[in-house]
Amino acid sequence: MNRPKPIIKSSSKQGRIESPCIRHCCLNDDDVCMGCYRTLEEILAWNSLSMTQKFKIINECNKRKIR
Repeated sequence: MNRPKPIIKSSSKQGRIESPCIRHCCLNDDDVCMGCYRTLEEILAWNSLSMTQKFKIINECNKRKIR
């Protein structure tokens, strides 16, 4: 069974986590992007979140991706 690759891009030199956006934006009925698997709320808040919050969102996105 092939496991999906995690959708995380980190930029440790700058101490930040890049957005997981892959420019395939299309929200489903639950307002979850079918490209990056973030909710609309997560997308809008991304730039103001801490690294810890971003890691949590990335983890949730990975879970959504395999569902």
